[in-house]
Amino acid sequence: MNLELFTKCRERVIHNCSQVIVGKDDAISLVLTCFICSGHVLLEDVPGTGKTMLLRAFAKTIGGDFKRIQFTPDLLPSDLTGIQFYNQKSGEFQFRPGPLFSNIVLADEINRATPRTQSSLLEAMEERQISVDGETTRLEEPFMVMATQNPLESYGTFPLPEAQIDRFFMRLKLGYMTREQELSVIARVSTVDIIDQLDCVISKEEIEELKRSYHEVKFSDDVAGYLMDIVQRTRTESRFTAGVSTRGAIALYKASQVTAALNGRDYVLPEDIRFVAPHVLAHRVASASTRSNDTEAYIRKILDEIPVPLERIK
Repeated sequence: MNLELFTKCRERVIHNCSQVIVGKDDAISLVLTCFICSGHVLLEDVPGTGKTMLLRAFAKTIGGDFKRIQFTPDLLPSDLTGIQFYNQKSGEFQFRPGPLFSNIVLADEINRATPRTQSSLLEAMEERQISVDGETTRLEEPFMVMATQNPLESYGTFPLPEAQIDRFFMRLKLGYMTREQELSVIARVSTVDIIDQLDCVISKEEIEELKRSYHEVKFSDDVAGYLMDIVQRTRTESRFTAGVSTRGAIALYKASQVTAALNGRDYVLPEDIRFVAPHVLAHRVASASTRSNDTEAYIRKILDEIPVPLERIK
């Protein structure tokens, strides 16, 4: 396992994306973690914090085809998947691919589309394929959906169903910059111009190596037990009406492995689990409160309450 590749790729991606999004190295690293795990990202925050710019910068950083879809109430499933159209010259129906046939898909304001259109993403996100008129077509790898949504304006929006939210590997938030960081941003040139000048810093071969080798990161029995203690606690916690699914436990396991590798280790520490757990688990639990801030705070409280395994002295 080439740990140096993981650390160098992390440094390159953070350096490239931080030219656009200042002071959000952890968020950039988490997006990279999702990408290596073949997961999808839901970026939820107030308007104007740089959600779309971060995802566009990341797509430019890793290369590959990129498509942006602005979700609106009148958007149809066929606008995403593609259609069969009649070619008058050949006298036959031909398939015209939609924007989902891309490596990186930015679903902007995903909660503004109707549930029917939202659900058309499910097959693509989970099975890496799209079915149109009975014909199934595989999507090219890498494939990643990066969605944004605004948690403030509920009028005219359609909340994502639990089955759809569970397909997202992580839910991230950017938050506001510090005073000094914001002053540097408002005085610089246009962010769009900066993104246009970004280069691809990871080759296709390096991406394949990262996705293939992170599974070699080891979990000790104690650390794996600590991970399961967290997952099972969400299922017995009185604040939650539903706990983390097995898919969520697998996502936490993979994210912890990649986090360890990006930090130059071939073994997972409890700190790796604690770092990614709020982002991997918070959107997978159901509670009486629908606010995402509350569920994330509860997950962090659980992390503080569960004893961390200590290294045994032999």
